[in-house]
Amino acid sequence: MSDSLLASPRIADYVSSLVPDLPDRLSKMESRAKQEEVPIIRKEAQGLLRFLLRWKRPKSILEIGAAIGFSASFMAYCTDYSVPITTIEKVPARIEAVRKLLSEEADLASCITLMEGDAADVLKTLASEGRTFDFIFLDAAKAQYPAYLPSILSMLPEGGVLVTDNVLQDGTLAESKFTVPRRDRTIHLRMREYVQELYENKTLDTILLPVGDGMTVSRRIGGEE
Repeated sequence: MSDSLLASPRIADYVSSLVPDLPDRLSKMESRAKQEEVPIIRKEAQGLLRFLLRWKRPKSILEIGAAIGFSASFMAYCTDYSVPITTIEKVPARIEAVRKLLSEEADLASCITLMEGDAADVLKTLASEGRTFDFIFLDAAKAQYPAYLPSILSMLPEGGVLVTDNVLQDGTLAESKFTVPRRDRTIHLRMREYVQELYENKTLDTILLPVGDGMTVSRRIGGEE
């Protein structure tokens, strides 16, 4: 990480300055999230996500980890509120925030569906129903990423795109587990396992980008292994 240009705060700030300003509603949500210390996608990550959505032009989107609804609202904005978005959240306070958002914003309610519960269980349910999504955004409990992957892949068709946020874990992913605080080692090891699985999976073409806190972009290039 120390050799990466984007590891420099000055370069990261410059990249962020190039990302178009958010519309008023999203800007207010972003400010609220910062005030309440709710993690949302960083400015540079917003730029990448916007590009990918407008390049891919998905017909269906799955988000794992709704938080307060910022990223789902951002993806709805990037796709002109015309693409169905299913978002999963299990934390009661955050579920309530998304419910309130959808009750107040008709354009968001028209394209966003909130599914409540543990992501692992909801993903298995969606997979068992034969659901598919050609764009999947993963930004949930980091230690659970490897456990989510089988269900995710079962719902990602050929040509589909999986975007995963926060994979570099503030740069610690590149460090030895022994340099990571003991309380963070499980997340560290499981994130390494997840990234390795993405790169080794023969049905995926994956790249890890030092954008925001690190994002992987994986494209499905074949069926099951």
